[in-house]
Amino acid sequence: MSTRRSAGPARQETIRQPDPAAPPLPYLLAQEAQRKALKPRKPRPARKPAADPRLSPTQERGLEAEAQARLYLQARGVIVFAANLRGKTGEIDLVCRDGGTLVFVEVRQRRSRACGGAAASVTRAKQVRIIRTAQCLLPGIVRQYLGGQPLPCRFDVIALESDGIQWLKQAFSL
Repeated sequence: MSTRRSAGPARQETIRQPDPAAPPLPYLLAQEAQRKALKPRKPRPARKPAADPRLSPTQERGLEAEAQARLYLQARGVIVFAANLRGKTGEIDLVCRDGGTLVFVEVRQRRSRACGGAAASVTRAKQVRIIRTAQCLLPGIVRQYLGGQPLPCRFDVIALESDGIQWLKQAFSL
């Protein structure tokens, strides 16, 4: 025969019944959210400006190179729509129209031709990033600059080196 001992007196749990006079839970949650929204908040301090808003020398040279490229293209009849357009995957240096073609331009600058020069610095990975960014930005560009009428696209590179500017039309494609 086995005898079982109980650990103590049996507990009787009471289940609380919801108060029929209390409002339903979703109503209470909404009411609490409204109360918090209307609660006066402490004013946040204004954002502090960046410690030094000046550009680095490299960034300054890059902006100068893009300005040179813009003038170079405009002197050859190219209409420049925008510069430094940012998308989810990167940035397009210049967006232009050359006749009946929409042109995405990558501007590269190198001081010397060591390691292949400026044009060689546009690697396949960089090309893919530019193409993806152009695909993301294309609908907005067509709407804003082309009146909704799409044009054929091409990808050019402007290479600035110590001996001059080189314009590589159709430098890469999809």
